[in-house]
Amino acid sequence: MGENMIKILWDQENHQALAFDQDLCVGKCIFLEKEDTWNIIRTEVDSAYQGKGIAKKLVMCVIQNAEKYQKKLVAQCSYAKKMIENKEGNV
Repeated sequence: MGENMIKILWDQENHQALAFDQDLCVGKCIFLEKEDTWNIIRTEVDSAYQGKGIAKKLVMCVIQNAEKYQKKLVAQCSYAKKMIENKEGNV
């Protein structure tokens, strides 16, 4: 269950980034797509895996793909909202 064993997979078709520990899905970041905007609605990590930076990696995966696909990004998820605001403040 080491942090280095966690793989983040991008699943644009299903509007999510997923975290896997081998074959076990341990987290996800889900977004809704409307026109040119992605809205992150939920980020969740299995309680046994919390505190390992997985939620941050999941949200960063969505942020990076939003930039790649030139989408505006907003968040209903409070955790993702803080990350987006902090990122914009660091530009």
